[in-house]
Amino acid sequence: MQVTLNAEGVDTAALVAEIRAEVDRKRREGVYTDARIARAERHNLMYMADSDALLRFYLNCLQENVLVDINDYTIEDRRPGIKGRLLIRFKTVVWKLLKFYTYRLWHQQNQINLLTVSAVDASYQQAEKRIAALEARIAALEARDPAS
Repeated sequence: MQVTLNAEGVDTAALVAEIRAEVDRKRREGVYTDARIARAERHNLMYMADSDALLRFYLNCLQENVLVDINDYTIEDRRPGIKGRLLIRFKTVVWKLLKFYTYRLWHQQNQINLLTVSAVDASYQQAEKRIAALEARIAALEARDPAS
């Protein structure tokens, strides 16, 4: 990535180095394992073929964030007085109606998400085993053939 700043007294190289160091620190501390980070970096998917670690990272993100949250949450409003309290009650009623209507859809989506992530992970593990077996077979064949 090329960064160009046209401001006097700004050391672009030092700024970029500082940003990269901070990102590396946060990555080591596990700050970037959130699904929102995975979505923000989905353009990196094209580089997965070259990186087992990156593929495993994305599979872990999928596993950790597979379920749609269907739990209640606190409904708040910043307006003071009776208007704010009425809006909170109205929003609570609307939320309960929507939850009743959409609960089955959320449940089905969670099932689909779980099955999809399980299938992707099983395929990955199966491919890893197959590759390991083929590498062992190649190593055994090369050890038997002194010409190679």
